[in-house]
Amino acid sequence: MSKPYHIKSITEYHKVMGLPKPEHPLISVIKFEEIKHHETNPVNITNDFYSIALKKDFNAKLKYGQQSYDFDEGILHFMSPKQVLSFEFRTDEELNHKGWLLLVHPDFLWNTPLAKKIKAYEFFDYKINEALHLSDKEEKMIAGVIDSIAQEYRANIDPFSQEVIIAQLALLLTYSERFYQRQFITRKITHHTLLTQFEELLCAYYHKEDLIEKGIPTVQYFANELNLSANYLSRLLKNLTGKSTKHFIQDKVIDLAKERLSTTELSVSEIAYTLGFEHIQSFSKLFKRKTDLTPSEFRQSFH
Repeated sequence: MSKPYHIKSITEYHKVMGLPKPEHPLISVIKFEEIKHHETNPVNITNDFYSIALKKDFNAKLKYGQQSYDFDEGILHFMSPKQVLSFEFRTDEELNHKGWLLLVHPDFLWNTPLAKKIKAYEFFDYKINEALHLSDKEEKMIAGVIDSIAQEYRANIDPFSQEVIIAQLALLLTYSERFYQRQFITRKITHHTLLTQFEELLCAYYHKEDLIEKGIPTVQYFANELNLSANYLSRLLKNLTGKSTKHFIQDKVIDLAKERLSTTELSVSEIAYTLGFEHIQSFSKLFKRKTDLTPSEFRQSFH
C-alpha cells in the first residue's frame, strides 16, 4: 500500500475531490455523483474527521469478511479519524455509484454528549468488508436523516442549529446500531460459515510445529486471518455461541490440556509448554478457573 494522502479538513477534502467549497467548515453532506474521480486522485486517503457513507448501485464487488457479495441494495460504512480508506479503480470502467457521504469533524461535536458516545460505536472500527447492508426501507430511513442534516446546516444558522444536527446525527447512529443487530440475525448462514472457518483455524494453530515459539494465539491473529476486526469477530462469536473470541480460545486450550493430562505421561509443566504457556503458573491458574480443579487434581481423577 502506498503512503496515504492525509486530509486535515473538510474544506481540503472538497478540494481534493473536485467539489465546491463546503457550506459549513465542520460538517458536510456530499452526493457521490458530484465527486470528480480522476486518475490523479489519491488511492489511499486518511482524514481528520468522521465519515458515514451510504452507497447505492455500487458497481464493484464488495467483500464481506472472506466472502464476496454482489449487493444491489444500499450499503453503509463508517470511518473514524486517522483510518485509511483505499480505492481500487477498475481500468475498464469508472467508479460509478450513487448515495450520500456525511463528513463530521470532531470539533463539531465538542462539548456535547455525542463527542464521547460516538467513540463507543463499534462500527466505526469496521472495515469496508464489514459494511452494513441495508434493506430498501432501512435505506430510505437513513437517507431521510442525512437529508435532514443537510437541510439544517444549509439553512440560516441560529443558536439551535448545532443542537438539532447533533440530535439528528445521534438518531442516525442509533438506527445504524439497530440495523447492525438485525444483520447479525439475517446473515446467519455467512456467520456460521465464519464460525466454522474460525474453528478450523484454531485447530490448525494447535497442530503447528512452531506452536511453542509462537505461544497462545491472540484474538487479533484470528481476526486478521478472517479479514475482520477483532471487535467484530468477538461480537459475532458472542451472538452465535455466547462466548467471546478470548473465551473460545481458552476453552480450546483447556480441552487440549484435559486430553493430554488424561492420555499422556507428560508432566504438567511439559503440557503447559506445548500449549504455548511460558509459565506453568499461568496455565494452572487458567485451568483451575475453568474446571475448579488443578491440572494435577484433574489427572488424579483418572487414576
